[in-house]
Amino acid sequence: MRRGPRAAAKDRKAPRSGIRAALNSLGLRWKITALLAVGCAVVAVAIGLLVHKARLDQVGESARSGAVAQLVRVRQLYELTGQVDQDDTGSALDDPALPAPLRQAALAGQRQTYLDMASDDPCVWAARPVGDNPRHVLSVRQSLDEQADEMAEFDRQLMVSGAVVVGLAALGGAALSSRLSRELRTAAATARRISQGDLDARIDHPRPPGLRHGKDEVAELATAVDTMAASLQQRLEAEQRFTADVAHELRTPLTGLHTAAELLPPSRPTELVRDRVLALRTLTEDLLEVARLDAEVEKPDLDVHPLGRLVETIGERAGCSPAGFTAQGTRSAYGTFVRTDARRLERILANLVGNARKHGAEPVEVRVDGVEVTVRDHGPGFPGHLLEDGPRRFQTGVQERGQGTGLGLTIALGQAQVIGADVDLSNAPDGGAVAVVRLPKA
Repeated sequence: MRRGPRAAAKDRKAPRSGIRAALNSLGLRWKITALLAVGCAVVAVAIGLLVHKARLDQVGESARSGAVAQLVRVRQLYELTGQVDQDDTGSALDDPALPAPLRQAALAGQRQTYLDMASDDPCVWAARPVGDNPRHVLSVRQSLDEQADEMAEFDRQLMVSGAVVVGLAALGGAALSSRLSRELRTAAATARRISQGDLDARIDHPRPPGLRHGKDEVAELATAVDTMAASLQQRLEAEQRFTADVAHELRTPLTGLHTAAELLPPSRPTELVRDRVLALRTLTEDLLEVARLDAEVEKPDLDVHPLGRLVETIGERAGCSPAGFTAQGTRSAYGTFVRTDARRLERILANLVGNARKHGAEPVEVRVDGVEVTVRDHGPGFPGHLLEDGPRRFQTGVQERGQGTGLGLTIALGQAQVIGADVDLSNAPDGGAVAVVRLPKA
């Protein structure tokens, strides 16, 4: 079956795309090294070709001159004796091996030379006409084996010299680019630390742009990243202070409002007021807790606890029925001790269980396996954006308003970071959200 022109063009592009992909996979250091090596190789080849041609022309001119001088001597001897010296094996009259172009030029009355360096038997010919009627061609042939060997050795020296130059250029390029690559990697690592929340990270380039003449793009990049980090840190700290101040200022009037609501006579409106006051008070406390977590001022009270018994107690206080708590093996669950803060672990599990009940579906299961605590519901599971980007504040993933503040998972993950635990969020294959808390073993 014949292939169409598009398929053939696609086959031609495939090797190019493979080479491009291979080049893109190289680091900056190796790209610069390869570029310098290729550039020096091109220059070395060009210079080598020019030197080779100049040397070849020099050898050819010397060989032609020697052949012409010998032809003059042979012609003088021929004019005196009427014959060619038989001892001179390179001289002959009407030599059948004479190249055709040289024979035609000699019969036309010209004295010419013919150089052949490309054959297996390199030689140079010189010929001229003798006699008038009929004309004969007197020729001289000289072997150039020695000159050919000399040219071969000269070419080998050129290749070795070019390879040495390319190797030195590659080493020099690697040495120069390694410093640039190291500085760029440092800048990238610092930027990643900043993106992960370490706002105190700085590059601190040793050569800031203002302290030296000329332009240093890497120093400018480092200064720009440090300036961006400092500005971002100032803004985030200002927002954290504002959130903490607002939440703190709301606590006093909310306490009074809560007390006043408790004094209202029992009625349906009173229940609604108390419910909204409680929701507002809970939101304020959550905002204060988030502000403290953002400021990284929380200090855990770590102690050794039996994980199975601790989680069972927390589950009972969170309202989980005994049937909803499962321990994978008595030895692994109740015989495993972890070093953690019991109060903060209770806060984490309570938020995860509350989130499962609010946004998932019963039954809510709390399972202990080794140093892992798994909270699972049987609802629709976590939304995709939450699994990809993590929990966002005041974003619950439900369309209805008033279904939570979206701070529960944020607080759970923040408290887990304080006690040195990891929280993995996923969806079960058969449906339901799964949150796994992995604690450090004592």
